[in-house]
Amino acid sequence: MATTIQQLRERVRGPVITPDDEGYDQARAVYNAMIDKRPAAVVRAANAGDVIAAVNHARENALDLAVRGGGHGVPGFGTCDGGVVIDLSAMRGVRVDPRSRTARAEGGATLGDFNAATHAFGLATTGGIISTTGVSGLTLGGGIGYLARGYGLSLDNLISADVVTADGRFVVASAREHEDLFWALRGGSGNFGAVTALEFRLHPVDTIYGGPVFFELEDAGDLLRWYREYIADAPEAFGGFPAFQIAPPLPFIPEERHGDTLIAFVACWSGPAEQGESALKPLHDVAPVVAEHVGPMPYPTLNSAFDALVPPGLQHYWKANFVTELTDEIIDAHLAHGPNVPVVNSTVHIYPINGAVHRVGPTETAFAHREANFATVIAGMWPDPADNEKNTKWVKDYYAATAPLSEPGGYINFMADDDQGRVKENYGVNYERLVEVKRAWDPDNLFHLNQNIVP
Repeated sequence: MATTIQQLRERVRGPVITPDDEGYDQARAVYNAMIDKRPAAVVRAANAGDVIAAVNHARENALDLAVRGGGHGVPGFGTCDGGVVIDLSAMRGVRVDPRSRTARAEGGATLGDFNAATHAFGLATTGGIISTTGVSGLTLGGGIGYLARGYGLSLDNLISADVVTADGRFVVASAREHEDLFWALRGGSGNFGAVTALEFRLHPVDTIYGGPVFFELEDAGDLLRWYREYIADAPEAFGGFPAFQIAPPLPFIPEERHGDTLIAFVACWSGPAEQGESALKPLHDVAPVVAEHVGPMPYPTLNSAFDALVPPGLQHYWKANFVTELTDEIIDAHLAHGPNVPVVNSTVHIYPINGAVHRVGPTETAFAHREANFATVIAGMWPDPADNEKNTKWVKDYYAATAPLSEPGGYINFMADDDQGRVKENYGVNYERLVEVKRAWDPDNLFHLNQNIVP
């Protein structure tokens, strides 16, 4: 029997915010300011019981259902028109067990929350590069970050997940129970339920040596070719990536270079700190350095270093591909389009995903693209909506030049809302099995606001 909003309010601990309530506009907002949707209710869940009640309410009333963790998803899947939003932002607790080197994070925890809790014990696991990113969304789609070459993707470090399923049940998925669901969650994104907590394996990472190194744009080709060769068999403690970047007004960059377009390399050496300088020497030898901010620092410091460039409220349009090899042809395409990066917020990153990521087979988890060596993202981000057409065109033109030279599939977490046509390729060899798991756990496709696997 369908429930009313009043009945929903009586069943949950957290607030239920509707269009008539104060704070509704704030509650409905997501990270990408291009997305402007008006849900019928935002349930700011206080616990898993609230999530169960919200899932039941959406199903019983045949309403769209969005689940929002960190809210960072570029397509805006964390909101909807006329439906129910489960907002997990009040569920941000992280509990670390230093003896077993594990951590349990609630579904609304951000990387910043997670890193602060684990760093207190000199531990970490692979996360992204912006600390305001939600742990749950990042992990369910993959989890590419500085530590991936050494410790695998975020999802490779997942031990278990608490899940509220489409029929309102609460289950724990792991290698020992509901194994099919656990397999699918690791790369299948939000297709299978609302994840209210995740348990991770941690690793001894405390102080890292690294930071951004800026080079002249004319040296971009040399840097990309060096990166291609060096990363193939670099020590796995070496993480980092090249980036086309307009120089922000930071103290370590000469003032006369602020606003210049440069090629950067963001380095992270997670091995013994005393080896950091020698580990980064090959990078420093590529070309003359324009500016750098490199040295020993706590891992969370590097993990939050670029937060100020990507505050909430920017316009976002992204495209992405996996690349097995950085061929001369694709490097030429980057050299043709990367220097046109439109504003300081926008960037292009080419992440390395070899090393430990390759030691997991393509069908061991739902993340299929284990043959890829690089994950490229063309991240269009800018403050002024008046620039939407021009800056979106930059992303599309760049993508059109690089896509034919890349793998058919791309990273789920970097997909835009117009990438639904790529879903099958993005899930790769695991797509048919994912459809089977979807039919078993969500046959009516209640959880369809995602890069959707249709049952």
